[in-house]
Amino acid sequence: MAELIQTYAETLRDAGGEEFTAHAYGEARADGNWEGWLEFRSAAGDVRRTGRETTQPNREALRYWASGLEPVYLDGAFARAS
Repeated sequence: MAELIQTYAETLRDAGGEEFTAHAYGEARADGNWEGWLEFRSAAGDVRRTGRETTQPNREALRYWASGLEPVYLDGAFARAS
């Protein structure tokens, strides 16, 4: 089951001006590793999600990865999200 790992303070805007907040999510795989991805949510309830952004050996490593994401990374991920 997916877990919320981190919520970011930055807001992003789509071409229409709608604001989105960014969230890092992760889920344990059968082999014990964790996959991480980003989700962007608008106040209207629209959700955009990236594919897998990272694979880490455990939840703490995933948390560490998520804590280091800069706004420029979030911008690129938002552009990739569908």
